[in-house]
Amino acid sequence: MSKTSVISGIAAPLPYSNLDTDQIMPKQFLRIVDKAGLDRGLLYDLRFDANGEPRADFVLNQPAYRAASILVAGPNFGCGSSREHAVWGLQQYGIRAVIAPSFGEIFFFNALNNGLLLVSLDPQQVDALLQRVSEAGSAEVHIDIMQGEVRAADGWIASFALSGRHRQMFSQGQDMVGASLQQLEDIARYEAGHWQRHPWMRDTAHRVRERLRAGA
Repeated sequence: MSKTSVISGIAAPLPYSNLDTDQIMPKQFLRIVDKAGLDRGLLYDLRFDANGEPRADFVLNQPAYRAASILVAGPNFGCGSSREHAVWGLQQYGIRAVIAPSFGEIFFFNALNNGLLLVSLDPQQVDALLQRVSEAGSAEVHIDIMQGEVRAADGWIASFALSGRHRQMFSQGQDMVGASLQQLEDIARYEAGHWQRHPWMRDTAHRVRERLRAGA
């Protein structure tokens, strides 16, 4: 993950409620051994018709929004299954942030832990922002992660909350592994205390295997 404190770019209006991970990343694009190519599957049934031709009326196919890096969406975005591919597909397509009134819980943590910023605003604020970005010439949005602010091109502003842990992960370019490594001293201290309190639990699997081998 790269260090990020500010995200600026074209925001595309996607005012669908309950847009689930099956729609964000359809099942036929999950048959992969790595993450490559998931951008093609992003919102596939909304972006393309039954013949695989782009739908001219879908927002991401419109010239003004083809370079969008931010989505402004409806409530409960990312509900449904826990597929992490939905997050990867959004990122591969170039989406760096999603603004919505609410998110599916599993998707929320999958996104933040992979470096996709999710911003929760009140429904009225999202509606106001949707109105603004629906005008192609006013679709630029600026998100200050450290200040917790979203700004539209006309000066409209809204505040959002983000946990200190996730704010640090973005500012320092950390994924979950990187964030955990920052706590190595605390982890080692806890581990030492755990073995001191429960010495009989140490190397249990190894000792069981040795007994099984001896019995064989």
